[in-house]
Amino acid sequence: MSASSSFSTCRVHGAASAPNRELHSNYSSFRQSLLGRLISQSRVFSNVKLICWERRSGVRRQAFDVGDKPSFFVGNKFQFDDVIEAQQFDRDILNAIFEVTREMEKVEKNSPGSQILKGFLMATLFYEPSTRTRLSFESAMKRLGGEVLTTENAREFSSAAKGETLEDTIRTVEGYSDIIVMRHFESGAARRAAATASIPVINAGDGPGQHPTQALLDVYTIEREIGKLDGIKVGLVGDLANGRTVRSLAYLLSKYQDVKIYFVSPEVVKMKDDIKDFLTSKGVEWEESDDLMEVASKCDVVYQTRIQRERFGERIDLYEAARGNYIVDRAVLDVMQKHAVVMHPLPRLDEITVDVDGDPRAAYFRQAKNGLYIRMALLKLLLVGW
Repeated sequence: MSASSSFSTCRVHGAASAPNRELHSNYSSFRQSLLGRLISQSRVFSNVKLICWERRSGVRRQAFDVGDKPSFFVGNKFQFDDVIEAQQFDRDILNAIFEVTREMEKVEKNSPGSQILKGFLMATLFYEPSTRTRLSFESAMKRLGGEVLTTENAREFSSAAKGETLEDTIRTVEGYSDIIVMRHFESGAARRAAATASIPVINAGDGPGQHPTQALLDVYTIEREIGKLDGIKVGLVGDLANGRTVRSLAYLLSKYQDVKIYFVSPEVVKMKDDIKDFLTSKGVEWEESDDLMEVASKCDVVYQTRIQRERFGERIDLYEAARGNYIVDRAVLDVMQKHAVVMHPLPRLDEITVDVDGDPRAAYFRQAKNGLYIRMALLKLLLVGW
């Protein structure tokens, strides 16, 4: 549904035929109350603009113009049927999702018996290992009153081990559930699942492809920790060739103004050209560097990632050459700015030393907690709308 049609009734009209002052007064009070509520929600409805006052039969009227942007009014359908890649989201939708995420924080803290998703059933299909993503999705569903069907290692303990196609698995599982959250070892698998399913599909990571919900929680965390998203400098460190989290994060950071991204990685796992070309096409400044200390001293966010052994196959020699080159330790913290933060999608191995954990700039466990709130928001939006 277009924004203009969904907002077409959201106008406050003058009572031209009002026979007396009392009715006019009552109408005016109602109008001011309604306008106040609409204006107070402008932090979500960032596309709403107050455009004019008119006089008709002595009574003022105020109209709202929303152009062609989507509507985020409560009760409206979410703009997407699935969450597959970071490129889906524009800045307005990101702002609105983050507003819902803040509401989910309140639900988690103050409404432990929430029934927002009562009667809904989520299936988690994980063909690769996961701790935070799977458990945070399952926790999110249960905290909103929903139920969960789960398979922890679908690659080994589902009919995939017998040769069943992904499409047949999806057609079967959608008959048991209302939404599917899937992690797969092949890039593009989530898109295949979404094309097959008649219920929502959320990509919880597809091989070296993308991890859009991680990117959403990462951007949400940056805003919470730094206080802004425009004009920031972000250092992406580690396995940038195989890390789906940094790919998705780069896509989302391109939505914001005056962002600069530094790529710090061993030669064998450098950021791929498709991401660099995309950033250039969007006017986002980026730079490759082999000096973590210098980059850390400039950045608002140092986003560390592990070197992913599982992506190297038989080339253990390449893995050993890549690991251990860039480690965030106390020396790196010493050159970082006081307001800057260290983030990591986790799990970590040795790329952040444990003595960093006690520093207030170590944001990675707060980052993981934010994953719960983002996923609560997405499940709510996909199943019941705004």
